[in-house]
Amino acid sequence: MARTPKPPWIKVKLPSTPRYAQIKARARELKLSTVCEEAMCPNIGECWGGGTATFMVMGDTCTRGCRFCAVDTSRKPSPLDLDEPHNVAMAIKEMDLDYVVITSVDRDDIADGGASHFAACIRETRTNSPKTMVEVLIPDFRGHLGQLMAVVEARPNVIAHNVETCERLTPTVRDPRAGYAQSLGVLRAIKKLDPARYTKSSIMVGVGETEDEVLQTMRDLRAVDCDFLTLGQYLQPSPKHLAVESFIHPDQFERYRVLGEEMGFKYVASGPLVRSSYKAGEFFIRDFIGKQQAASPTPDAPAAQAK
Repeated sequence: MARTPKPPWIKVKLPSTPRYAQIKARARELKLSTVCEEAMCPNIGECWGGGTATFMVMGDTCTRGCRFCAVDTSRKPSPLDLDEPHNVAMAIKEMDLDYVVITSVDRDDIADGGASHFAACIRETRTNSPKTMVEVLIPDFRGHLGQLMAVVEARPNVIAHNVETCERLTPTVRDPRAGYAQSLGVLRAIKKLDPARYTKSSIMVGVGETEDEVLQTMRDLRAVDCDFLTLGQYLQPSPKHLAVESFIHPDQFERYRVLGEEMGFKYVASGPLVRSSYKAGEFFIRDFIGKQQAASPTPDAPAAQAK
């Protein structure tokens, strides 16, 4: 089956800046994976050229097989690199980033899902780059509260977990071990464990959803007090992945942005090439958090204890 031709608004500049080359070279030296490359993000040139990168920890191979995702999958990925938390932190320090995103593959093969390793990456980054705001994009840890708590206690500024699509299409789009209710439960649990944490999620469109389903998904996210939202066009990584059902017009993305802000999201990034960590949303989110901290300069309140 031939791919649907891309419309003119889906245009990407080829990476060519010295900054892009610097980040790529340093990531190779430290044996780091970036979701920018692994997920074939269309914004890699723009983001890396501007000094923004999203680091993917716990390896470059996922134990799950979502039909939209370009990341390699295996039941038994390579063991965790115990030097990775330090190496990620050193890369972030060297790049002198104001805002960084750390994400990961799913590691269902590890007893705690890799939560303690993930938390170590956050703590190392905090120690070595105390002025850097840290956003994390986490797996669902199968909804395990203790594992979520390990990440929450490391106190990143923003904790993101992606619902990805509407409830009806979740079984078609995502791995069977993922679930719509489970993802909403993760976001709800983060707020329960520590109300001071900002939460974020992402919806990709063009996989067969209706406008009503997108709006219901947005309402469901607000019902669990999700703060920030991104919406972007799904692009098929290869012929073996889920096909694109439709290309959503930029006007519709703008409609979603306006409606999302009316629902109460603190920030909505919505556009054909927007991704969950598109420039990390860092310009708005960094300024928003900075203003909140300036208005209330007390340290973060301690997280609640997991029940």
